[in-house]
Amino acid sequence: MDMQLAGKRALVTGSSAGLGRSIAEALAREGVSVVVHGRDEKRTGETAGRIASAGGRAEVAVGDLSTADGAAAVAAAALSGGTVDILVNNAGAYDQVSWTEATPEIWAATYQSNVLSGVRMIQSLVPVMRESGWGRVIQIGGGLAVQPMSAQPHYNASLAARHNLAVSLARELKGSGITSNTVAPGAILTDQVRDLLWRIAPEHGWGDTWEEIERAAAESWVPNDTNRFGRPEEVAAAVVYLASPHADYVSGATLRVDGGTIRSVN
Repeated sequence: MDMQLAGKRALVTGSSAGLGRSIAEALAREGVSVVVHGRDEKRTGETAGRIASAGGRAEVAVGDLSTADGAAAVAAAALSGGTVDILVNNAGAYDQVSWTEATPEIWAATYQSNVLSGVRMIQSLVPVMRESGWGRVIQIGGGLAVQPMSAQPHYNASLAARHNLAVSLARELKGSGITSNTVAPGAILTDQVRDLLWRIAPEHGWGDTWEEIERAAAESWVPNDTNRFGRPEEVAAAVVYLASPHADYVSGATLRVDGGTIRSVN
């Protein structure tokens, strides 16, 4: 299927590695000129180089979106090449902190990284989208936004804020030609997650082969209807769809890519 994205420009925040990199590469394969963002200049440049080597078009924007100055620098770099038609707010951070350990300072830092970073990009780029009469804003959220755990309360709440602001933004953008949606991944098998599972499998008795380990880890950590972890490219495919003109009639929605982890009829 032709996703009708050739000639568009996209900024994917936090795309120097992991899930964000897969999203940037998927968009580039559809003919989108991608602005790769990261905080590490070397790694960000390497990802842009990967895209270019595969025949895509990529630019670089380096900066810390949890600060006003860093976000302004990233927005300026992204807009220096032209209108940004697609904004994917993927950048964020999480840690394994409990309620007793999560100080107000940790909550505040998490909101800067996971919520206000996206707000800064929206306020910088959406006005330009309005001028062109077309655009896409996509938040990368997660199932913990609606079914939080007792652990990581600050992270759970930051995901809920991402989901909420996406719907509010969709209302704000009514009739503008710009849509606002959320992609909510489940447990995704990034390189870091795969390495972790291999490392801890013996102590959990998950088996010796990768197939055994993945199935057992999925059953223990994230029970779902596929008995496995998701792949970054599966999340990226959802983003590509929502970014495309095929999703013109989709706004204020959450597209879950979680193998059925979230048990909900909504």
